[in-house]
Amino acid sequence: MNVVALAGGVGAARFLTGLVRAVDPSALTVIANTGDDLRLHGLHVSPDLDTITYTLGGGVHPEQGWGRADETSTVATELAQRYGRPSWFTLGDRDLATHLVRSERLAAGASLSQVTAEIAGAWGLPFVLLPMTDDPVETRILTTDGRDLGFQRWWVGERAAPAVERVWLAGAERSRPAAGVLTAIEQADVVVLCPSNPVVSIGTILAVPGIRSALLPATVVGVSPIVGGRVVRGMADRLLPAVGANVNAAGVARLYADFLDGWVIDDADAALGEQIAAQGPKVAVTDTIMDTVEVTESLARTVLGLA
Repeated sequence: MNVVALAGGVGAARFLTGLVRAVDPSALTVIANTGDDLRLHGLHVSPDLDTITYTLGGGVHPEQGWGRADETSTVATELAQRYGRPSWFTLGDRDLATHLVRSERLAAGASLSQVTAEIAGAWGLPFVLLPMTDDPVETRILTTDGRDLGFQRWWVGERAAPAVERVWLAGAERSRPAAGVLTAIEQADVVVLCPSNPVVSIGTILAVPGIRSALLPATVVGVSPIVGGRVVRGMADRLLPAVGANVNAAGVARLYADFLDGWVIDDADAALGEQIAAQGPKVAVTDTIMDTVEVTESLARTVLGLA
């Protein structure tokens, strides 16, 4: 079975730890969001690509779910205290190695997908990891007080405090899917929407021209990132109203209504099952709180079974 997963950061990475136990990893392609990417201290940082790589490569910080295990911040401290460089986004010392390699290769003319493959190979990932696009794009946030902020500045720098009026992927209209993305979708037996932020993870992937239309003939199933009307982690509840969606499992499913064939919701949302099914997709109800790898694997098998 050929499987494609559309993925954001922490939630997707955790789900993938179960998915690689439920399918042959060599038949899996993961397409990751790059709208969160930023340049910092002259380096190209790809948070979602790195979170997936570190998690599935066995090097992620276990409590945070992002960044490196056994991390230090000597360089970040020196940059901030001695040189007065911005300190709102901290790059750990081990993490810096990844950004240095990526930035060096990009400067030498390699594409982001080529560099991603090289980094994934260095970490021994058993599946194909692709960025959604090789082109420069950036998720932007327009706050209700009129400020236009990069996503990371809003999320990390301002701790998602400002209310949001609009969210968009800057540069989307000039972007194309990275090499291999459309082919992987076309050849997939099932496309899985990981339990990622529907606005700034899955939504940004869908904003790249050609990806959403490629999903129309595909078999697409997903996992709701909203449980009991609340986010499991992250800030989707702050962003869903800005795109006119209700903060519940049904509201998220409606964002994918044109191509969604199956939707997995948590036991806490069983009462929404009929409402979601009336929108078109088949519905499965199970435990979606991925607190153990066994639960995560069971969730992945439920998703595949629904397909």
